[in-house]
Amino acid sequence: MTRVVAQGTFDLLHPGHVHYLEDAATHGDELHAIVARRTNVTHKPEPILCARQRRDMVEALDAVDEAHLGDPEDVFVPIERLDPDVIVLGFDQHHDEADIAAALDARGIDCRVERASGREPKYEDELLSSGDIVDRILRERGERGEDGDATSP
Repeated sequence: MTRVVAQGTFDLLHPGHVHYLEDAATHGDELHAIVARRTNVTHKPEPILCARQRRDMVEALDAVDEAHLGDPEDVFVPIERLDPDVIVLGFDQHHDEADIAAALDARGIDCRVERASGREPKYEDELLSSGDIVDRILRERGERGEDGDATSP
């Protein structure tokens, strides 16, 4: 059995996430998704949703056999525990395949690193980015002040 791992923040689950996980699932027989802890998300704004909620949403997807929370201090701890055959990176994730492969090798984890395919929007106003979803909400609903009233965007 080929065990596959996909990982990400998965904040505000959207069709791009679903595509990534469905693509990752085609690389093996069993897909495990690792959901990043808020403390490990340093390359973009902190997630809006808590880690447990994001994990539950990811685990509800048909393509995912099991979803796990990442380790708050060392992102490789769940990888060591799961011992995957393949790690599939998202199409636009900032990780470098060679760097990940070198870190895995240094820890004695024998698995290959692949990159998922991208997904183009299927219709004009489809959003495939959590950041784009947040931007649209702020633009169309306005930011809320401390008193809960809308402020000008």
